[in-house]
Amino acid sequence: MRICLLQLAFAVGVAGSQAANYPAPAAGDYTIHDFHFRDGESLPEVHMHYLTFGQPLRDEHGAIRNAVLILHGTTGSSAQFLRPEFADELYGKGQPLDVTRYYLIIPDNLGHGKSSKPSDGLHARFPKYGYQDMIEAQYRLLTEGLNVNHLRLVMGTSMGGMHTWLWGEVYPDFMDALMPLASLPTQISGRNRDWRRVIIDSIRDSPDWQKGDYQSQPSGLRIAAEMLYFMGSNPVLRMKETPTLKQSDETLNHYVANVMTNLDANDVMYAFAASEDYDPGPGLEEIKAPLLAINSADDLINPPELHVLERDIKRVKNGKAIVIPLSDQTVGHGSHTKAVLWKKYLVRLLKKTGP
Repeated sequence: MRICLLQLAFAVGVAGSQAANYPAPAAGDYTIHDFHFRDGESLPEVHMHYLTFGQPLRDEHGAIRNAVLILHGTTGSSAQFLRPEFADELYGKGQPLDVTRYYLIIPDNLGHGKSSKPSDGLHARFPKYGYQDMIEAQYRLLTEGLNVNHLRLVMGTSMGGMHTWLWGEVYPDFMDALMPLASLPTQISGRNRDWRRVIIDSIRDSPDWQKGDYQSQPSGLRIAAEMLYFMGSNPVLRMKETPTLKQSDETLNHYVANVMTNLDANDVMYAFAASEDYDPGPGLEEIKAPLLAINSADDLINPPELHVLERDIKRVKNGKAIVIPLSDQTVGHGSHTKAVLWKKYLVRLLKKTGP
């Protein structure tokens, strides 16, 4: 039975098979010392884990010209970009992000994967981080840890897409192009805020959460997992995959069991709470680099009927937006990692913005 997992929960350890037409990535870790969070807290060390493909190439002025930053979604990790539907479509010889030409940098973001996160030991005493903190950690990894002084492209999926909008505002001269996927350039509100609150509250208000010092995963994580599953696909695909009550229950039960085994409740709660400081709306005019935003029409998290993307892209000087129509190939919110759906647009963006 095929299970369409929500990309927001793809930190469950699925790394995908390594394709034969591109080399394995190199893994690394960088420690940021004396990291200060925007809420006033600090940590003496923040560890950032990352994967890289390829090698950096510098021009005659010393600027790196081929670096691509790829950013994952909420509760995800760099591992989601090793999945065949992403990597096999993009990384090989002659493909859009051919690793013999590009230097790909794929971090585990703050609070996620193998980077510093609540479950490492501090639990609910871990500083409350937001998207601005996450972007600062990314920037310091690039500039201090990897000596990257310019990006050919910033692209990201879901939360990573939201980070991409913010990168264009916070560091407008640092990149040649931007491609946010499955995201909207506006503050989290409406249903998007509501379902996130359900996840946060279900964990924090769970009687066995024990202020974050639980010995086994609290029951609230099960509710959070069910909400993740609910938001992750489109109803047409769900009906096709699970046409009976029994199949629906079995699939949901399997998904929840996977989350309960592979995710941590504090990490999940923090990751969703991090979106509370996301609001690129006031700064859209500050974005200089050409930006191509790609959403899918069957995305329950960023539904096109809100008309937010088509309204706000007009405020981006070099902005363009594409909404992929519903088809038997789209998979709801998770369409952002199914590169066959949108890689032709990535090719056009790269051609438009440089050799």
